[in-house]
Amino acid sequence: MDLKHVYLTLLLVVFISGCSSNRVNPYQGDPIKAFASNSVETVEDLFYGFLIKDYLYWKGTPYRLGGNSKKGIDCSALVQDIFKNSFKIHLPRTTYRQVKLGHFVDRDDLQVSDLVFFKTGWNVRHVGIYMGDNEFLHASVSRGVMISSLDNVYWKSKYWQSRRVID
Repeated sequence: MDLKHVYLTLLLVVFISGCSSNRVNPYQGDPIKAFASNSVETVEDLFYGFLIKDYLYWKGTPYRLGGNSKKGIDCSALVQDIFKNSFKIHLPRTTYRQVKLGHFVDRDDLQVSDLVFFKTGWNVRHVGIYMGDNEFLHASVSRGVMISSLDNVYWKSKYWQSRRVID
């Protein structure tokens, strides 16, 4: 069995077994139905499905430094929550610690679910999750949880590095 099938099988088992989180699970079925109907052709398709479900759950939630709820969330808490609930991977709470995970990935080699990091100030860092097609999911200070383009003038100028946590 190749690595792709191992990941798909593990994700399917974990997803079907349920989430231990206390929050209402917004992920009821769609990626699994897509997988079962063979419309998911790659691991990236499956990961994208999970991330879209996360986006729809968090969309519009305002940014709040230190926040980790629908009342307000910061970028690293959003990433931590998504990895915990969609991928069953526990990440550290801070961007400072998240940037030390996995291994470096060149921007030209990004895959869905890679972490993308930005230097937005003298000692300020920002993190999001790569969605494919040069887009990433993140908690924006100005607009809350949203999807942005890496080609956006602002984000392009602030891009720092990317890390792959899921191999």
